[in-house]
Amino acid sequence: MDPTPSLLAELDALPARWEVEGTLAAPVAPVAALLLRVAEGRVGDDNLLVLARASAARQGAMTVVAGAGAGVYRAALAGPVEPVSIEVDGTGPRLAVQSWYAGIHTVTACSEGSRVTHHVHRVLPDHPGFAPGIAEIGLRARMSRDLEHMLGVIADRLGF
Repeated sequence: MDPTPSLLAELDALPARWEVEGTLAAPVAPVAALLLRVAEGRVGDDNLLVLARASAARQGAMTVVAGAGAGVYRAALAGPVEPVSIEVDGTGPRLAVQSWYAGIHTVTACSEGSRVTHHVHRVLPDHPGFAPGIAEIGLRARMSRDLEHMLGVIADRLGF
């Protein structure tokens, strides 16, 4: 019996539907350390930053719990919502998240310092927050704003 592929491996096998990206005038290592920090406890700007702007996280109703294996977690939410799967890449600065959408955040070096890219690989078609066409454009805009917020938090923490 083959083991279940990791979330990162599963998403790497899929094409990206779209991406948003931003840059920060800071080295990759400290940017990645803050962006990819995941530990058990409440989700916020100091833990699982990529989900800190989610409504459940802003209300204090999202908590990270360790999963089975190194770098594997889930975010439990209050109410009847399925938990969010999270995987931190142990070999590179990447973090995969799967909820009603699945994507990977990656930190790479660029001429400006660090580039943070969020590739969206899968979206549940029946999710009320998503519909093809106009709603997809709105989702991209929201993800772009969320990425800019994350970069602002990181810049503030690093003094850039």
